[in-house]
Amino acid sequence: MSDLHTKIHMDGDKMHIENVQDATPYLERAKALHKEGIHGSNDFKHAAEIPMIAVQTYLNTHGIAFSEFMSNPVHMKAMLNDPDLKHTRIWAGRV
Repeated sequence: MSDLHTKIHMDGDKMHIENVQDATPYLERAKALHKEGIHGSNDFKHAAEIPMIAVQTYLNTHGIAFSEFMSNPVHMKAMLNDPDLKHTRIWAGRV
């Protein structure tokens, strides 16, 4: 899949860090797996293909660290059920 790239921009004495990722491969894979019906098993569903840039956007929006995101399942559940991220879903059921 595509890599996350970091760009640093200087504006006088201010530094801006920009992370960029081409999410197209993730979205195409999610669409293909959904279309083929490859949703995992009854016990373990393959719910989504979420690019890291979407996770970083969630972290920034909610003001949390990655460690909080990973340790609290509420955050992943919120992302999986977010209608704005439905294009990342493979299994369309509610998590």
